Amino acid sequence: MKHRDVYLDHNATTPLHPEVKKALTEVMDCFGNPSSMHAFGRRARGYVEEARETIATFMGALPEEIIFVGSGSEGNNTVLSTVGCQATNCDCERLHKTHIVTTTIEHPCVLETSKCMQGRGGRVTFVGVDRQGKISLDDLRDSITDETGVVSVMMANNEIGTMQDIAAMARVVHEKGTLFHTDAVQAFGKIPFNVHDLGVDFLTISAHKIYGPKGVGALYVRRGVPFCPLVHGGHQERGRRAGTENTLGIVGLGKAVAMRAEEMADEAIRVAGLKKMLREGIEASIPDVSFNGHDTDTLPGTLNVSFAGAEGESILLYLDLEGIAVSTGSACASGSLDPSHVLLATGTPVEQAHGSIRMSLGRENTVEDVEYVLEKLPGVIGRIRDMSTVYTRS
Repeated sequence: MKHRDVYLDHNATTPLHPEVKKALTEVMDCFGNPSSMHAFGRRARGYVEEARETIATFMGALPEEIIFVGSGSEGNNTVLSTVGCQATNCDCERLHKTHIVTTTIEHPCVLETSKCMQGRGGRVTFVGVDRQGKISLDDLRDSITDETGVVSVMMANNEIGTMQDIAAMARVVHEKGTLFHTDAVQAFGKIPFNVHDLGVDFLTISAHKIYGPKGVGALYVRRGVPFCPLVHGGHQERGRRAGTENTLGIVGLGKAVAMRAEEMADEAIRVAGLKKMLREGIEASIPDVSFNGHDTDTLPGTLNVSFAGAEGESILLYLDLEGIAVSTGSACASGSLDPSHVLLATGTPVEQAHGSIRMSLGRENTVEDVEYVLEKLPGVIGRIRDMSTVYTRS
């Protein structure tokens, strides 16, 4: 097959949707400050509030429950940093509690923020997962104490795609009188959900995972839930996130969400079919492979696979020479040579974790893309294994 470029790293970031590009172009000259009262400011404010309404409607929230932030990482940091708050104007005891409960497979921005809070005198419990990345409700329940300020569990894992039963977890957490947050960055726009059906107190999303621009995200904060800003200094976002709003980015996020409302259902079915084709093709053409994550409770386009006797970094580089972009795990940890913390947390042996890659499909991928990957991948794995001093075909 003729050389082609195939992008299979949509969990890291996505290309701009054509309609998002169009929306950004149309608003490019809207430079007014949304907080200004004159016509330039009012025009910018109109765009911001239109996007807020679109996002709220899509997730079943109220517009005033949506806070615009600079990224999913900022949204997650905002929630976790409320734990142990000692502000004199905070009248809710739950914010003064110093215990965080999260899991061993969270995104680095949650894990590292939790450790940071631990260094500031807080306490963190990291709940483990089973071989497929699932969290036990009993383990979660047992981890919550009278001092737990917030529980944070991601809706869908960015590396292996495993999805959690967030609604059931929220019920457990609330029975214990604790606040619940979910990092929905990977799930939002890929699977349907309603925040009130989930019962969460906080939920984080990011634009660049759903064909929107980088540098903008949103945090859902349920009405009536105590909240302490991470960024202070201004009245923007009802005093919950200081700093002049990123009008362009917010417009892009709003348009990306609007397109998700139109395309998500059909795309999920199509992408799941491509993933099935890719998995079956790998199984049929390459020996000694194993797939990571849950078989059914998983994102439609995420496939994590381990190849015995082949290093993940080598696979990535060889595939890159063929025009195929994949990942060895989280893009936020790509500078590390350590094996995936997610795979290790599931009990995957170190050698197997080192030989893993993540392929994440998206709206522009085609059957021809998958066929091209299945043509090139067996040869790549074969060449790497031929150079290996430890691989022996089973």
